[in-house]
Amino acid sequence: VPATAVRSAGLTLWDVAGSTEIRLEAVTARLPAPGIVYVGEFHDNAAHHASQLAVIQSINQQGRPMAVGLEMFQHIEQSILNAWVARELSENEMRRAFARNWGDTWHLYRDIFLYCRDQGIPMVGLNVPRSITRKVARDGFAALTPEEIGKLPPIVCRVDQAYEEFLRRVLGSHSSESGFRRFCEAQLVWDTAMATYSLEYLKKHPDHIMVVLCGMIHAWKPAAPDQAARQDPQIRQVVIQPAVQGRWTPDSVSAKDADYLILNLSD
Repeated sequence: VPATAVRSAGLTLWDVAGSTEIRLEAVTARLPAPGIVYVGEFHDNAAHHASQLAVIQSINQQGRPMAVGLEMFQHIEQSILNAWVARELSENEMRRAFARNWGDTWHLYRDIFLYCRDQGIPMVGLNVPRSITRKVARDGFAALTPEEIGKLPPIVCRVDQAYEEFLRRVLGSHSSESGFRRFCEAQLVWDTAMATYSLEYLKKHPDHIMVVLCGMIHAWKPAAPDQAARQDPQIRQVVIQPAVQGRWTPDSVSAKDADYLILNLSD
């Protein structure tokens, strides 16, 4: 689905708490600042990325100060994102940096990156080095060296029962108990890092909305939003997720999961 096709049609959202449809512009007009707005995605779904861009455009067109936080970029490479927004980096250079961070899917995110560059919207890397999350998933958080822990924001990797049950419900588990526990720890490291770096940015820019682009699992309220609330109970947050037929629909989602679902998307 071309990004322009989804944008030109306009987006209709489902207000989970109000059990009613609502236009995107009405949602973005009431987003909190400072606040974190998570817009979830399936990483390989072009329509999801088009809807993320539509959210960014709607906020920007209303003249509201904002930044875009990225799961797909490591925080230690923030200088690359700064150079991109400052027009000091060519697209080929940015594409290579993106591939180094996330893989060869630049074409799916390109419209978002170009829009942020052209509009001067700050982009913020929210992730930790992939080698660290891979190691946690394989060997557990306790296996990290002091040097590796030094590359992380302050993280206490404590998987509680509610979080584990949440992941089992959403993902299922076909691995051993110890393997699933390590998987939970890796997810939690990811969630906590994204929450921490988002909050750090908002402390420095208290008039901004931080729009976090991340996988749907991280965007769900028991994941990154819960970690942000633990660090700052006063932070205001909104979760916007794409509807997914048979899994994430107005009938199956509660206000404990998300605030809005994007309805008019082609999967």
